[in-house]
Amino acid sequence: MDEIKIEDKQHKAEESIRKKFHKALFTPFAKACKTYQLISEGDHIAVCISGGKDSMLMAKLFQEIQRHRQCNFELTFLVMDPGYKKENRELIESNARDLGIPITIFESDIFDSVDTIEKNPCYICARMRRGYLYSRAKALGCNKIALGHHYDDVIETILMGMLQGAQIQTMMPKLHSTNFEGMELIRPLYLVRESDICAWRDYNNLHFLQCACHFTETCSTVNDDGSSTSKRLETKKLIAELKKNNPYVESNIFRSVENVNLDTVIEYKLKGVRHHFLDEY
Repeated sequence: MDEIKIEDKQHKAEESIRKKFHKALFTPFAKACKTYQLISEGDHIAVCISGGKDSMLMAKLFQEIQRHRQCNFELTFLVMDPGYKKENRELIESNARDLGIPITIFESDIFDSVDTIEKNPCYICARMRRGYLYSRAKALGCNKIALGHHYDDVIETILMGMLQGAQIQTMMPKLHSTNFEGMELIRPLYLVRESDICAWRDYNNLHFLQCACHFTETCSTVNDDGSSTSKRLETKKLIAELKKNNPYVESNIFRSVENVNLDTVIEYKLKGVRHHFLDEY
């Protein structure tokens, strides 16, 4: 009976991606992969699963795009246990089992390591997690790691950089690793809206892991870029307010970093070197 229920749950989740949520989820996922050249022939991609809604959906979308066989690549669904409580780890394992995701789990002591850090523990934790993921993925023969950041993460990061960091930057769709030679980070949910991810989750009656660290065990937003949850939540609310008067505000924020006019920029940095407009005035 349990096996039938599991099969039904997996089938419904996959069927909803192919039909009801195809345009909202699979189409932008595939578009990001093509537009930013995230998947190449012969890739071995470590799909990094935190246990949250974003990474779990990303895993299912990778399975779906692999099913289309337009490009030959391998997938390893990689889960790091940084020190989860027993019930949190069991939730990840049961969700993966219910959704038909063959996960590979490895353990670390990151939560214990950052417990004594008072300043920016989330930033340190995020950096350490990424390093562990790169290291394990490379050991498994992968050349890429995939993270579950979505469109809303991108526009929030852009606005936060301006308002909180006094800089104009974006969360890139892919990056070469500076510490792990030959490794690359990709973000295939780059064009997928968070509201659509939530709609898919709720339609399938799925319950995923929220933030499970020692600091914020009831928090719903953990950011791999190390940003403060409260600041990101403030930015999310600000964008929602701005949208009331301008329905295009989200796409305008996103496109603003695609339409940078360097002729009107006082100063910018390229590959670590600063350039001032007076240099060539």
